[in-house]
Amino acid sequence: MFKLYIGNKNYSSWSMRPWVLLKQAGIGFEEVKVRFDSFDAGSSFRNTIDPLSPTGKVPVLVDGDLVVWDTLAIAEYVAERHPDKHLWPHDGAARARARSVCAEMHSGFAALRSNCFMNIEASLPEAGALIWRDKPAVRKDVARLVAMWQELLARHGGPLLFGDFTIADAYFAPVCTRLKTYALPIPADVAQYVDRVCTLPGVKAWIDGALAEKDFIDFEEPYRLKR
Repeated sequence: MFKLYIGNKNYSSWSMRPWVLLKQAGIGFEEVKVRFDSFDAGSSFRNTIDPLSPTGKVPVLVDGDLVVWDTLAIAEYVAERHPDKHLWPHDGAARARARSVCAEMHSGFAALRSNCFMNIEASLPEAGALIWRDKPAVRKDVARLVAMWQELLARHGGPLLFGDFTIADAYFAPVCTRLKTYALPIPADVAQYVDRVCTLPGVKAWIDGALAEKDFIDFEEPYRLKR
């Protein structure tokens, strides 16, 4: 059975992707949560993760003696190990598009990432309104998401980006939670896609876990004071 090392569910967008992928696909795994106490050398987090991964980051997938790090590598490995789950689209052109949009999410959308930290437990519409007003790069990132999702939903007929659930939907699940947390303005059809993703059993299970944590971490909270 796979062993997946993750960070706090409320904050760790990178951890969310492979966890949701495995859960939604019905692939068994053991979860090992490593709390974000600090990312400094000598922290409990680093002492746990550094011996596993050369990057010192989560997520990390362990399969027997093999260690796989980085979300794209984990997704590809899981897809290869479980071809019966059809985690990439069957059609070659659709599969290439799915890999492209996942890679774009992996390396892009820097403004949205850096201004709208994932924080599932929080409701931050006021912060979102200020970010939307003052950060044109965030508006540009959201416009790109909207255009991408509308094109894929129209091309493949929904209800998800490539029809049925794929790695692409797992990859964009953290962004869906960001859009909700900050109440960023999106068209109705895109909001419906966001709602569909957030109600997928695998995504809902992650969200429920995030809400149950009750673990306020100061350095992950630029917009809230500890209650």
